[in-house]
Parts: sequence; structure tokens; C-alpha cells
Amino acid sequence: MNLAQQIDAFCRWLDNEKGYSPHTVSGYRRDLEEFVAGLDPSKTLHDIEHHDIRSFVSSLYTKNNGATVCRKLSALRSFFRLQLREKVISHDPLIGITGPKLNHAIPTFLTVDEVFKLLEEPAEKDSFMSRDRAILEMLYSTGVRVAELVSINTEDLDFNSEMLRVTGKGNKQRLVPVGSPALEAVRKWLKARDILIYQRGAKQKESDLDALFLNNRGGRLTTRSVERLVEKYAERAGITQVVTPHALRHSFATHLLEMGADLRSVQELLGHASLATTQRYTHLTLDHLSEVYDKAHPLVDREK
Repeated sequence: MNLAQQIDAFCRWLDNEKGYSPHTVSGYRRDLEEFVAGLDPSKTLHDIEHHDIRSFVSSLYTKNNGATVCRKLSALRSFFRLQLREKVISHDPLIGITGPKLNHAIPTFLTVDEVFKLLEEPAEKDSFMSRDRAILEMLYSTGVRVAELVSINTEDLDFNSEMLRVTGKGNKQRLVPVGSPALEAVRKWLKARDILIYQRGAKQKESDLDALFLNNRGGRLTTRSVERLVEKYAERAGITQVVTPHALRHSFATHLLEMGADLRSVQELLGHASLATTQRYTHLTLDHLSEVYDKAHPLVDREK
């Protein structure tokens, strides 16, 4: 196989075996094709050496930030590791090559008061008030990613057990509890959803009939649509910072930890593969605890 065919096979593996989203797979493909475009056309997979990778990575710094360089390097690393595991190549040309060190930013989150303001913002004047309120409630109640939210089907939500089956990255499934306010909001939306489906009738796609959240045409809601509605209601609520669905996920995790939830439980709820990913929220809770301590402890120097 030539390099283009190797990339095709790798992308099929990402899709079929790893369960990556189409967006992620296309991103890997673009990064690999960019690398191959800079090689001598006569080169095969077996001809690629350490200096080819190093030259490519060096060229990236002139037009990309550190995070982008790391992402492209990650695509290369995954590609060549698979070739090595399948014994297509005998050595890994990325050995010894490292990417830039990134400063991991503390995630944006809302205060409890800001969340309550946001949840109350959808009103009668909004065409899809019940749907939008259900979306906001579900994002904060479960901490799901926006891509996970739009992929939810009606059968995934069990009102009796008050649990949601979530399909996360790599098609891994987890169960997440759902709070009473979110369940009640979804119940109200389901009534409006039935009316919408009836009105759309044959115009609706068969694949969208099971979707929990629909757009005004009766199709499955997109991640971009959810991002827009969250931003709209946050602006109306007077929240000055830019609010995304991911900010509600961060708020979910931060508020749980502030109220005493253990890190392992939060990791399970968020669907993080590594505890290290969840641990970044401890920075937020430590700042919160320090602030509470400074305000409340009688021996703290008030003049500092």
C-alpha cells in the first residue's frame, strides 16, 4: 500500500475499532495528509526516518500555536504506533521527538448563582422554551459533553431509575444520575416534542425519530445549535464571560467537588479515562477553599 492507502486504512481503524467521531477522524486525516504532502513523493512508509518527522514538526512552529503542534504530533504518533503494532514497520521514527510544553489553563466555570440565573432564562417568548430549558438543565445536572448531549435518544433516559445512559468518546458507555429538575424539564419538552414530530410527519428523517433533542425541522439538534443557545441565554442572563456547554460541564464538576464529592466519583461521572484529567478541577476547589478560609477564619489577617 502507498501512503495514501495507509492513511485510509488508519482512518477506518479509528472509525471502526476506536469509535472516534467523524470530526476527529477527519482531523487526523488532515494532519497526516499535511505531513505526507511535505515528503519526497517517492518515499514509502518504510523510508520515513526520524529527520523527516523532526523537519515537519519544526516547520509547524512558524504558523501554528503550541496546542496545534501537539495535536498534529499526536496524529503522527498514533499513526506510526499502529504501523509498528501491526508490524508494517520495524521502528518508530518518532522516538525522541517531543512537542511543546503547554500551560494547562484552568477551565472556565460559573458560580452557583450564575447557573441558576442561566437555567431560568428560557421564557415564554422563546419558540423552544421547554426544549432549551431541558437542554440547560441536562447539561448542568449530568455534566455531559455537548456531543454526548445531542446523541442522546429518548430510550437512553430512564425516568424510573433517574439515570441517563451516555455514549462517550470511543463509544464507551456510562450511567449518570439525573436530578429531579432536569427530569421535570425533559418531561415538559417531551410533550412539545411529540407535537413537533406530528407536525413534521413524513418530512422527518427516520434516523432522527429517536433523538431526544430536535430542531425546528424535526431533525436531531447539532452541537453548534446547542452552543449558540447556551451563549444566547448566558448573555441574556447578564453573565459577562463567554459561556459554552463545556463551561456547564466544568461547573458541574467544580460544584460537586466543592460540596465534598470525591475525585474518583467525579471522574466516573465525567467519563474521563484518566484521573489526571479530573484533577485539574482541584485547583478551582482549592482556590474556593482558600477564599472561604480567608473570609471566615477569625485569626486571618484582614489587612493583607
